Amino acid sequence: MNFLRRFPSRFGSVQGREITVKFAVRRGSLRRLLLRLSLTVMEAKADKEKHLVLPVASPAFKSHVRSSTFSKVRRVVAGEGPTPEGVRAALHKYAKDAHVAGSDQDLVTAKVVLESFYNSFGLSYSPEDLIYEAGSTQSQGAIYDFSSKDTPKAWIDTYYSLLDTPQEQGLQIVDETGNVIWTADLKEVCDPIDEDSYRICSVVHPYHGFSADGDVTGELVYANYGNLEDFEDLEERGVNVSGKILLTRYGTNMRSLKVQNAQSRGAAGVLIYSDIRDDGGVTVENGFLPYPNGPARNPTAIQRGSVQYLTLYPGDPTTPGVPSYKNSTRVEDVGVPAIPSLPLSWKNTQYLFSQLNETAIVRLRLVNKVQREVKPIWNSMAVIPGHMTDEVIVFGNHRDAWGLGAVDPSSGSAVMDEIIRGFGTLYKKGWKPLRTIILASWDAEEYGIIGSTEWGEDFAEWIGKNVVAYVNVDGSVGGSRWGAGASPSLSHFLRQIAQDLPHPSRPNATIWDSQRDVGPYLLPGTNITEEPLTDDLKSVAPLGSGSDFVTFLQRIGIASTTSGFDSAPGDAVYHYHSVYDSIPFVERFLDPKYGRFNAMSKYLGLEVLRLADAIVLPINTTHYTLELTTYTEKVATAAKELNIAVDLSPLHKAISHLYDATKKLDKEKEGAVKALIKSLKRWHKKRFARSIWDRIRRFLKRGTFGEDEEIEVNLEDMTTRLFESGHHIPCDVKKAIKRIRKVNSVLKSFEAGFISEEGLPGRNWYRHFGVAPGKQLGYGATTFPSLTESITLDKNAPLAKVEVERLSKMIKKLAERI
Repeated sequence: MNFLRRFPSRFGSVQGREITVKFAVRRGSLRRLLLRLSLTVMEAKADKEKHLVLPVASPAFKSHVRSSTFSKVRRVVAGEGPTPEGVRAALHKYAKDAHVAGSDQDLVTAKVVLESFYNSFGLSYSPEDLIYEAGSTQSQGAIYDFSSKDTPKAWIDTYYSLLDTPQEQGLQIVDETGNVIWTADLKEVCDPIDEDSYRICSVVHPYHGFSADGDVTGELVYANYGNLEDFEDLEERGVNVSGKILLTRYGTNMRSLKVQNAQSRGAAGVLIYSDIRDDGGVTVENGFLPYPNGPARNPTAIQRGSVQYLTLYPGDPTTPGVPSYKNSTRVEDVGVPAIPSLPLSWKNTQYLFSQLNETAIVRLRLVNKVQREVKPIWNSMAVIPGHMTDEVIVFGNHRDAWGLGAVDPSSGSAVMDEIIRGFGTLYKKGWKPLRTIILASWDAEEYGIIGSTEWGEDFAEWIGKNVVAYVNVDGSVGGSRWGAGASPSLSHFLRQIAQDLPHPSRPNATIWDSQRDVGPYLLPGTNITEEPLTDDLKSVAPLGSGSDFVTFLQRIGIASTTSGFDSAPGDAVYHYHSVYDSIPFVERFLDPKYGRFNAMSKYLGLEVLRLADAIVLPINTTHYTLELTTYTEKVATAAKELNIAVDLSPLHKAISHLYDATKKLDKEKEGAVKALIKSLKRWHKKRFARSIWDRIRRFLKRGTFGEDEEIEVNLEDMTTRLFESGHHIPCDVKKAIKRIRKVNSVLKSFEAGFISEEGLPGRNWYRHFGVAPGKQLGYGATTFPSLTESITLDKNAPLAKVEVERLSKMIKKLAERI
């Protein structure tokens, strides 16, 4: 991104660093006392006498400048922070058994989340009393009433979604009269070397969630990735796919789009396989043994997954836009395919290729029988009330898997579990976050991002008013390279955290540096052509679809992030959505020492805590605005390539107007922070504030810290004791706090400026006009989606003009609101 700018400030920057305020205090040999204020302030709360009191940010897990890491946090909390041993134990809790959405074991894992939370926080509970029906008084009250309570709480929300269960799947080569020539086994062959996958091998059937029930026969046609370009190529070669069964491979677009594209052209069915050509150099042909004996692909591995049309809308297909309660009115499931499909192994695909090479026509029979019904799903939820209840951070990970799911999603579940343990340690030491934190273990994400979507639709108005940011994790560790996607306003923030934390295994490096790491099985002499890693933000991608940030960002307008370690050249082949996604794979080939798991526990824990305890929200609206210029340039390039005339000058003018407004907001942020620091210094000098230092001195005499080290003082504890003694905040401090609260309100609502209630053309569930899953990408993001796709897909200049006008008005309105 070529328009990255930095906005230097003595008191803080757009990169999310802290403000540091120093006061000279002496205690014998104590040379100085460092009081840190993070770059965001506290809510002014009224006490019994209607005076405003000042709750100060957290005692331990604070956002510091580069030197601050979880190692310092562990020192403060007596060495009880994230550890490889802790996250390993957590993974074994979630990934020892298959837990498909809606299954009995899925409910077991939902209860494991509750148990972990209550044990970590040292609270008693009765799990059966904490399973609520979505829409019930208890479920609604858990969100709407937590502001009146100080004690953390966890519970389970039960929604009811359409799901399907495989009954019979089959694939055969038949002759013209229907006689069977060959039958695919459609099975993964497991080896007791991987005892976990061996145990469930015959239990978890390979199928596509929401694939149509059907028994079809047709000629086999190879359609490569099944994207638009591939179908255009088939048409140019005179290949008619109507009535045919198409063979496609995973990659470049979402699996549902392969089926959708095939269905729109009259195909009878679709097969999707994992191609060994996408495995890089870690192949049997290059001398590597197949899993579980080596890091290469097991040829019988089958990638399951949903084929719901997520680019149309996510969630329960029968309740678009409204929560799926037990008694909800349901509509026809238009968001799922009308033709059957099956996932296929490389082994079975090889045989089909061999037959295509021998004869011009291969006739197939594809059978997909499923039982489709409305079933319960379970979101495990928890809330840690903060000093502010109208500013909330939501941290979510989905829990359900297509099998064991050691990587997807249980590496994320294990990381969240370890973070919860850390939060519990802090809570028992007296910690209370500045902002409220909600933790969510979503269900049925694999079927169609269902659990988070239903909760988002259930509490949409409350989320829009109160949620500051959504932090997502899915499979947190699937390879050697860290990567992230985010709203542009949080890109700097993610980079800063990644640069603050050490590399999981390489000395003198950071997590940010791991973006160019390679795996242990890289072939000697392999030439990897990549741009050098820099400090710019090109590697923090815009968010498309495929995980639980979708509802928060693209329907409600909440700034969102997602991050994790993914595959790198030379990594062992990750068997996505197969029975081989297991703990033995993790411990033998992926992350044997749990170094990257532990790094993600630190990274995400620090991300949530910095968001929760920052005084000024680390939301960079100016960088977001500069990214809009980049989006516009992409539109201009596409229009030029397709020879479509479109005047983008109104859009450029609107973005320029917004840029001026965000620069003024940057100055107001700086001014508000200066005013706060000035008022705090003045307050410090007053005689009644001396009791603070008396309490600090007594605190220091406990011998908690070393003689000469830089000391991190629990400001919250000290200030709370001061207030308990009857002192109140001076008027200038109150005024400074209100000023910062106003700034935070603007920052919080910035993302929602791209939301329109009318929704995107042709798919009005999506309401974000800045970014959405591409109609022909799915996982990938399309920026300025309505405008971009009016050019790239519709090739319609008048429509593009309409979209330019709409976007320009939206951006001008946002600028005026700032």
